[in-house]
This record gives sequence, structure tokens and C-alpha cells, in this order.
Amino acid sequence: MQSAVGRLGVAAAAGGGGCSLTRRGLSTTAAVGAKFRIYRWDPEQKGSKPRMQDYTIDEKACGPMVLDALIKIKSEQDPTLTFRRSCREGICGSCAMNINGTNQLACLCKLQPGKTTKVYPLPHMYVVKDLVPDMSNFYAQYRSVEPYLKKKGEFKVGERQQYQSVEDREKLEGLYECILCACCSTSCPSYWWNSDKYLGPAVLLQSYRWMVDSRDDFTAERIEALRDKFSVYRCHTIMNCTNTCPKGLNPGLAIAEIKKFMIKNPRENEQKTAAA
Repeated sequence: MQSAVGRLGVAAAAGGGGCSLTRRGLSTTAAVGAKFRIYRWDPEQKGSKPRMQDYTIDEKACGPMVLDALIKIKSEQDPTLTFRRSCREGICGSCAMNINGTNQLACLCKLQPGKTTKVYPLPHMYVVKDLVPDMSNFYAQYRSVEPYLKKKGEFKVGERQQYQSVEDREKLEGLYECILCACCSTSCPSYWWNSDKYLGPAVLLQSYRWMVDSRDDFTAERIEALRDKFSVYRCHTIMNCTNTCPKGLNPGLAIAEIKKFMIKNPRENEQKTAAA
């Protein structure tokens, strides 16, 4: 159980100011290696305050990504450096952090030769330690939208296939690929100030994913669950979420579609027929 929690107030850039897409001018000496300035905070050290700590690594003895550099620093220079990581292929979302002002995945962000890379935890979330944000509220919100197939009437899971037409399946494109890294939600100013009430881009995209799924029978109930002043309508279409998504998804569009659903549910007659 964490003894103390820090809160980081970094204004994440909407996009574009992140990592270089090419590697050039690699140094042949460790002295002119890649430099890192990393956010550090340990709640177990009494009186400890957040600080930035500098590190230098030899680029030629390191992989091409920021995550490779963080692993190298932890392995060879400072074993106390703490961060999350898992797949290293942009699939799990574990290594989401703020790199040079942009929320992104460390495993997909290339090193910037000759420049200092600044690394922070995801902005405006409580910090557990160093680059590890507390995702408890984020996952609780995700759980609240019931992100799973729900059927009405007698239905036994596994009893028969739940078929979809090609057209219905295409409606899920750009939705199911979300890896819940929280890069989009933590780049959203509305979520910074109302994260206790506003569900945020990632969770709303997941909610919409089930609203449009032809196999789900609870679209109307899902819409009603969001019908209040904060859950959806704190979105002001700033579009930071879409600009920063490492998977190239469009949460802003999904939220706009939810607002349209709340005016008129296009699946209303379809689900009444299915229930009858």
C-alpha cells in the first residue's frame, strides 16, 4: 500500500512535438551519447520531493527506442528507476508515458541523437513511483461501462456462434484496437479537471464500441447510463485525444457519435425486434 502519492501537472502537447522518426548523426563515443532527463519520486523516502534526474547512455550499445534506453539505464546505472513495460511492440500499452511533451508509448518512440529526452509519467494522474501512474480511477471508469457482450432473453455463452455481417463487423474498425494505454485520456484538458466525473476519451471509445456491436442487446441501456452532465458532455472536441493516440484511432469521433446516439438511437427498432 502506497504511503504517499504525488500528482504530476504536466500539460501534454496535442501531438507532433514528440520523438524523431529517423536516427542520424550517431556518436561513436559514449561521452556524446544520448541524454535523458527523467522524472523521479519515491514515496517511501520520507521528505522526498519530485525531481528530474539526468542520465547519459552510449547510443551504439543500446536499442533504437526510448524503452530500450530506460531498460539500459535501469540495468546498468540505476536499478531504482521504476517504470511499467511488457510487450515492447506497442500492443499492451504498459509503457505509456510523456516523452518530450507528448503522451506516447516508450517502445514506439525512437531515440533522438544529440538531444536531451525528457521523460515524465502520464500527466495529471497520481504517481505511484517515478514513471508509474496510478491507473485505479481509469480502470474503475472502464469497468463502469460494462465493456463486454450483453444479451437479453435466454442465451448461453458458447452454445452457438454470434454471427455478424461484413457490414456490421466493419463498424468495429478503429474501436476494438484500443489498448487502454490512457495516452488519449491524459492528454485531454477536460479529463485533467473532471477525471472524477468525465469518463474520458479511452473509456468512451470503448463504450461506443459496444453500442454499435450488432451482437449486443443493451445499446439503449448503455446510452442511458451516460445521460448526465459529465460522463460525455465534458468533451469540448479539443481533439488532443485523436492527435496523441499511438494506435492512430479517433476517440473524438467516437464521442461525437455517442452524442448523436443520445439524440436518436439508430439501433432502437433493431433491438426491439430482437427482444420480441
